[in-house]
Amino acid sequence: MADGNQLFLDMFNDPDAITRYAEGPPRFTPGFEALHRMSAILLAEHMPVDGHLLVLGAGGGLELKAFAAAQPGWRFTGVDPAGPMLDLARVTMGSHADRATLIEGKIDAAPDGPFDGATCLLTLHFLPRDARTQTLREMRRRMKPGAPLVVAHSSFPQDEPARARWLDRYAAYALASGADPAQVEQARAAVGASLALLTPEQDEACLRDAGFDAVDLFYAAFTWRGWTARA
Repeated sequence: MADGNQLFLDMFNDPDAITRYAEGPPRFTPGFEALHRMSAILLAEHMPVDGHLLVLGAGGGLELKAFAAAQPGWRFTGVDPAGPMLDLARVTMGSHADRATLIEGKIDAAPDGPFDGATCLLTLHFLPRDARTQTLREMRRRMKPGAPLVVAHSSFPQDEPARARWLDRYAAYALASGADPAQVEQARAAVGASLALLTPEQDEACLRDAGFDAVDLFYAAFTWRGWTARA
């Protein structure tokens, strides 16, 4: 496993980093809260008011909290490979925690459903292309026909010099948002060196190869992209 990817995985099991986790995503992801708000709206277009949502990469609980507040009738099954991050998710959800079943593991640990919708935010860039497509395929297998999917993760041009320019912008945004300069330098190096980065065109192909249709881009912010699709 590449050192940079290990850096991120170690962070998700480090008690000090977990304590500070909620500060990170908004500083590195433009429109972070709006991303959650838009995702809830897109899911609600096709989910019932008492729907059951599969949340892959649920550690930390930030999207679970946002979705629970937006849709008081939804139930959630959250899956994440980092147990300490799921502990944080329970705390983050507060009074909504009893509406979520949280499972440690990857997509294979998720129940068969079928679910009324699914989401995977800021997670799929940790997987190489074949594993990414297989994960999406397994998500789709657990969804009802026509159920909505929302994904968002790092996705931007990979040819040089465009790649380096976008990584510089990723770092500049984090610095402008108040992130620690040493942390920003470390994150930029790790993202550039070892994450399984794809172009937006390749990411859309992964969704279609996994069997999803009605693939639409709804979010684009520096190095981040988000899509909605239907099972």
